[in-house]
Amino acid sequence: MTTQTTRRTFLGMSALGLAATVVPVRPAAATTVSPASGNGMSTSSPEISVWVTSGDQRFAVAPRVIWRPAADTPTNDQLRLNPGAKFQQILGFGGAFTDATCYMFNQLAPSAREQLFHELFHPSEMGLNTGRICVGSSDYSTKVYSYDDGEADPDLTRFSIDHDREYILPMLRQARQTNPDLFLFSTPWSPPGWMKFNNSMLGGSMRDHYFPVYAKYYLKFLQAYAAEGVPVQALTSQNEVDTDQDGRMPACLWGQEYEIKFVRDHLGPLLESSGQPTKIWILDHNYNLWGRVLDSLQDDKLRQYVNGIAWHGYYGTPDMMSKVHDAYPEAEMHWTEGGPDYTDPGYLNDWCKWGGIFSDALNNWCRSITAWNLALDEQGRPNVGPFPCGGVVTINSQTKQITRCGQFWAFAHYSRMIRRGAHRFDSQSAAADLHHVALENPDGQQVLVVTNPGPARTIELRLANMAASVPLKENSVTTLAWRQLI
Repeated sequence: MTTQTTRRTFLGMSALGLAATVVPVRPAAATTVSPASGNGMSTSSPEISVWVTSGDQRFAVAPRVIWRPAADTPTNDQLRLNPGAKFQQILGFGGAFTDATCYMFNQLAPSAREQLFHELFHPSEMGLNTGRICVGSSDYSTKVYSYDDGEADPDLTRFSIDHDREYILPMLRQARQTNPDLFLFSTPWSPPGWMKFNNSMLGGSMRDHYFPVYAKYYLKFLQAYAAEGVPVQALTSQNEVDTDQDGRMPACLWGQEYEIKFVRDHLGPLLESSGQPTKIWILDHNYNLWGRVLDSLQDDKLRQYVNGIAWHGYYGTPDMMSKVHDAYPEAEMHWTEGGPDYTDPGYLNDWCKWGGIFSDALNNWCRSITAWNLALDEQGRPNVGPFPCGGVVTINSQTKQITRCGQFWAFAHYSRMIRRGAHRFDSQSAAADLHHVALENPDGQQVLVVTNPGPARTIELRLANMAASVPLKENSVTTLAWRQLI
């Protein structure tokens, strides 16, 4: 298959992982499973393994739950499972390797960093397997920089990724060594200042006559990273296309027609002609811009190059992604940014907030969930921007002690148990204030994540003619896993 054929048929091929399929439901009991292997144990029993985060517990093993024949009338809030109705395929879970994050990772002693990377990325632990990298400086950087700073350089004679060689590329190589299945996608916050009307990476907008040069700039980045042993599997054309952040940080406004023109007429064709297999995702901004996405995807030529949509959840509601899926079911959805505020009193224990956000994203067709900074210090640094973001983990700038926030523990309930290639399947409940998502791993193991942000209660699972009574602790995230008997 030629490179051109591969790129132009990519959207059609991706539909295999997104369209709903129906397979026979096999009602039965289950075997117990472990979060480390996800492969089950040797003995069969009608048991569901359970892990809970609540109060002082962190992804703690809880008493197993037993499947039993279902009664005619449920005694508690009911959650119905239908593994026969399957939906999108899961790519994975992870976070952003910003300049700031990689700087903080690099501050650790090699043994401490190896231990942390094992915890974060190794498949036997958290198993984080998606990562976002920045094309030049973001707001979470040690300084503002591009790969071609200075006066106008349309021939890109100064282009260099030397800045990234100090600690960004080494951290990415180590992470991928820990988890060879790490899927990386890249995002620019701003082109070099000389390509913009304000001649600065801070805010402003792009000069369209530099579109061909900027496409080459992006290609040179991809090629340079690949040469360093860090190939990038997907890209977005711009972080947050609809804001210039009032000039307070690296940012760039991209009007809809500019984004279409750049991807359709320059970046997409250049990647195709160069044999670059990197997928292209558009938008990389909030749910409430779903109308812009619908309008952009009406462009037939743009769709030849675009594989998916990147979403942030700062404004709008997650069901807006489903509006795009309904119109273009072949387009992949990816949740590409969202992180905690280190000044928030709930920073260390807001796992219910993030558990609900993650389940809502998955239930609205997202194939991956990638948080913002994987690591920052106790004051959300390094940071050249105006926002008080916290890391998935905090590395104290003085003691190097590592703290895990509420978002980290929410991730544990997903990334430890849900494997790449899993399919979401149908789960339904009329229970108030209950978030849930159900998935089936490639080996047949079934996983349910339930977030209960309110008082303790008990729910009843229904799977065909089987039922199970599940106690949910107050302000808890609970993961349940079972394997059906053959």
